[in-house]
Amino acid sequence: MRSSLVRSRRLASVIEAVGDTPLVRLDRVAREAPSVEVYAKLEFANPGGSVKDRAAKRMMTKAIEAGELGGGKILIDSTSGNTGVAYSIFGAALGVPVRLVMPSNVSRARKDITRAFGTEIIFSDPMEGSDGAIRHVREIVAKDPETYFYPDQYSNPNNPLAHYHGTAVEILDALGDRLTHFVAGIGTSGTIVGTSRRLKEHTRPIRCVAVEPTEPLHGLEGLKHLASSLVPAIHDASAYDETFRVSTEEGWDMADRLAREEALHVGHSSGANVFAAVEIAKELHRTAGGGCVVAIVCDRGDRYFAPMKWEKRYLW
Repeated sequence: MRSSLVRSRRLASVIEAVGDTPLVRLDRVAREAPSVEVYAKLEFANPGGSVKDRAAKRMMTKAIEAGELGGGKILIDSTSGNTGVAYSIFGAALGVPVRLVMPSNVSRARKDITRAFGTEIIFSDPMEGSDGAIRHVREIVAKDPETYFYPDQYSNPNNPLAHYHGTAVEILDALGDRLTHFVAGIGTSGTIVGTSRRLKEHTRPIRCVAVEPTEPLHGLEGLKHLASSLVPAIHDASAYDETFRVSTEEGWDMADRLAREEALHVGHSSGANVFAAVEIAKELHRTAGGGCVVAIVCDRGDRYFAPMKWEKRYLW
């Protein structure tokens, strides 16, 4: 039996704090499916506050190992926010300059957090969303390729590999043969593709479900409506079993419920993932009389609010 006295981990760098995020049982929002275990994988427990820490860490460390990053090269990529925060915190930890291209309408919190770590931001057209940021960063790199290391999170195989070797292994370690379903949203698609590939290798069949917005114009920041978007090169529909479409209202309402009923203040894409997981659990309760569903909770809700201004200029 594990000792009640657990020593705190001693880490050489904040980078080593990525992973080993907790699973929390959701009893109240899943009360209509009492025979089914529903868990939230709390990825906001990563040091940068989101699931994107995993991919950013692997893309950066693998590039340094290969000699592609370092020596003053600037890391540049497009992002809707969370990957940018991860690049920024690890850039500061590794001494790597970071420059990000993001739509100008991303939340104020994400802009301010990335800048706090010394990151430079280049804004793209807000009406073109994440696809516009992708096109813009490609133009910048094409004009000056020697200045930049462009990890390209939408095409980099280390994105799904971070979840294949990390997220999926942690879930299986915690739940093993009890796990029946896994739920994650489609953004870059690294989380759903990488985790699903590893879960599909498990001895017990596990059904993997991708969450996608119902409409091209939606308010589930970080999620892609694939039919109307540039499909990421790392996306592989064969890695998962089905797509569950969630409306903006359903995602937002579930995020509100998670705060009120489970004390989890999460972002709206996380609300969409949990909404899908609860609906799957209801069906399992009706038809199978049991099951075990894990949903990815991508980030915290405060990532979507404007933070208080730093007031240090008034301290002297």
